[in-house]
Amino acid sequence: MCHMAVKSSTKKKLIELGVDEGHASKLADDTNLSQLKMLSSEQIGERISLPADDKVVEKYMALIRQQPTRTRRSRSAKRTISQKLEDEDIIGHNDRFNVLNHELVPHHELVDVEDEAKVLSPWSLMTTDAEGNQRLAKERLPKILINDPAVQILKEMEESKVEGLPAGWLTNRVVKVIRYSRSAGATTAYRLIVEAH
Repeated sequence: MCHMAVKSSTKKKLIELGVDEGHASKLADDTNLSQLKMLSSEQIGERISLPADDKVVEKYMALIRQQPTRTRRSRSAKRTISQKLEDEDIIGHNDRFNVLNHELVPHHELVDVEDEAKVLSPWSLMTTDAEGNQRLAKERLPKILINDPAVQILKEMEESKVEGLPAGWLTNRVVKVIRYSRSAGATTAYRLIVEAH
């Protein structure tokens, strides 16, 4: 018999936020809210058997991202460490603050270069250049600077997954930004990454 451990407090919180009970069970399986924040839309979609670009996945991503991260410490607990801990054994030893985990920062993710034309098609950004070739006029999008803290985190995450990216690979890429508000729900915007002037 397969037993799945669901964190009841995480499931309860997700349901309170408006997540479907069945989806909340799947999302809370062996995962707390802080760990859920680290998942990509593909991973969230995979857990609840929906495509990453589904509106439900976008809504859940926005809901989860806006939750504050809490760390609990017991005041009275005193522990004696009997063995020497190496730096690499300490969780988060080399981690620095990830701005994308802050409750006030909306969800940011890079759009795959191959998907840019499809994702941006509702905004009629296709244009014809001087030679008569069709191209995507990404320069019409609102800009986000390459040195923006959220973009820098995306850069580090991508470079940790993909080896040997060329210098300047991030310039002219599109970022998807998902914001959530109780009144308007989830809203999606796109930004073009540009060099600082």
